[in-house]
Amino acid sequence: MNRYPSWKYLIIAVSILLGLIYTLPNFFGESPAVQISPLRTTAKADTALLQRVEDALKKTNLPTNGMFLEEGGIKVRFPDTDTQINARDTLQSALGNGYMVALNLLPNSPRWLTSIGALPMYLGLDLRGGVHFMLQVDMKGAISKALDRFGADIRGSLREKKIPYAGLDKRGSQIIVKFRNAESRAQAEAEIKKTYADLNVREDNIGSEFHLTATLKPEAEKLIQDSAVQQNITTLRNRVNELGVAEPIIQQAGVDRVVVQLPGVQDTAKAKDILGRTATLEVRMVDEEHDVSTALRGQIPFGAELYTERGGGPILVKKQVVLTGDRINDAQAGFDNNNQPAVHLNLDNNGARIFRQLTKENVGKRMAILLIEKNQAEVITAPVIREEIGGGRVQISGSMTTEEARDVALLLRAGALAAPMDIIEERTVGPSLGADNIARGFNSTLWGFAAIAVFMTIYYSVFGFISVMALAVNLLLLVGLLSILQATLTLPGMAAIALTLGMAIDANVLINERIRDELRMGMQPQAAINAGYERAFGTILDSNITTLIAGIALFAFGSGPVKGFAVVLCLGIMTSIFSAVMVSRGAVNLIYGNRRKLERIPIGQVWKPASEKR
Repeated sequence: MNRYPSWKYLIIAVSILLGLIYTLPNFFGESPAVQISPLRTTAKADTALLQRVEDALKKTNLPTNGMFLEEGGIKVRFPDTDTQINARDTLQSALGNGYMVALNLLPNSPRWLTSIGALPMYLGLDLRGGVHFMLQVDMKGAISKALDRFGADIRGSLREKKIPYAGLDKRGSQIIVKFRNAESRAQAEAEIKKTYADLNVREDNIGSEFHLTATLKPEAEKLIQDSAVQQNITTLRNRVNELGVAEPIIQQAGVDRVVVQLPGVQDTAKAKDILGRTATLEVRMVDEEHDVSTALRGQIPFGAELYTERGGGPILVKKQVVLTGDRINDAQAGFDNNNQPAVHLNLDNNGARIFRQLTKENVGKRMAILLIEKNQAEVITAPVIREEIGGGRVQISGSMTTEEARDVALLLRAGALAAPMDIIEERTVGPSLGADNIARGFNSTLWGFAAIAVFMTIYYSVFGFISVMALAVNLLLLVGLLSILQATLTLPGMAAIALTLGMAIDANVLINERIRDELRMGMQPQAAINAGYERAFGTILDSNITTLIAGIALFAFGSGPVKGFAVVLCLGIMTSIFSAVMVSRGAVNLIYGNRRKLERIPIGQVWKPASEKR
């Protein structure tokens, strides 16, 4: 009646063993480390690089706690954060601009645990420390960039179809195409409607000119705004990867906002600079037909803009964008022929074709390369085109420092933002505050567990002690499962663990009270144990399913900390049912199942009504 087959005991034993193995890494802590990754696709992380790193650290007598080579980079552990920061500066200077040297934290788990995939849980921002940003996407900027792209595409289509037009201009949210006769306008209207389904087109007559006015359809405008947010999230994730941050949180918050959390980041100023910058590249032609001095007096020619060339004087640049940073495949910092810092670009196939055609048609003319950051455009260089340039390789140089060239290359390589973004909220959580939160969460769980253990042991005697053992297994399995899933533990997650312990013991209370009820009815101990577990199971299952439904709803409709709480709660419910029913009954069966003459069981005082005592 109260005996388990061997396979059930095997399941319990294997579950406890796996839970113990995968929980262990969480007790070894983390150590400060530096991560070295090659920036160029041609560079590799190999034993030669490992030797260079080792030699550079030995020269400066910086102690290490070990270094190892892995796919994509090298990681070096250090005894403290001061040594870590000094090592970062030393290695960056020794290795040069071809490598990204980033601060990181690495788990101290033994190699044998790591080799079987036993890794600690990631700690969230509130436990590990780090930085939190809230960024807002400029939706008007996204629409403006989309209209610029449509304008360039319409120019190309009209030229390809050999449809004559007198000019194209963007005014606010409209693209206006000018024609000299109605026939050309009709041909262009048919072509635009056929090729660009996202545009509404209408005819306008302004004096003797024939105009076509194109505007974005409302559904296309919404799609552009949504895709701008998603593209920005992708770009931000690429930039964060360049910083070497483990388990960053980058997610949409509302219609036009993005939350970025970087746990463990110590160089917060660098992170803010990289995330907040919105570097995009534009190639335009210099307006050499008009006088710059006239523009300086405020009479800027139509279709041109006035800028200041870096290291030079004022310059007139045409508004028409010939090529953008969207066509960049790769960007690397380096040096030009004069040994000055430069950025070397590789364009994609379309970009290479456009650039070759541009240089072919404009030999002897000046071309301006603009870098746009935070809505501020600057002409980096404006060289004269000497010959046709093919192959898709472009070099940008002009009065920039080595660090500037490296940062610009990083931003261009990570991808252009679809729309400018502004940091509207910033919070920093120090490592000491995170450690304090961990201590508080651990102590709350420990003291809660201790209080439950004392109460259950006193009230239910040996059966209460067995319930406490099952509760400990539940905690072990829950932490092990979170580690296997590589979940991110936050302060709400720790609260969910403490709540799970309080809820999990309810199942054992139901079972023990049911056994007491059966004993009061005069049932024999062995039969009472069997009936208690069998009849309480339905109630336990129902109560946990209703809580699981609430947890799933929290996960589906919540965000951020609420989702973290929901994940731990749902996993805790599943481990609670297993430990409270199967593990506790396995222990009871192991102790009492083989006793044929069991007169009484230690389950505390079994109170009987006064009428039954007479």
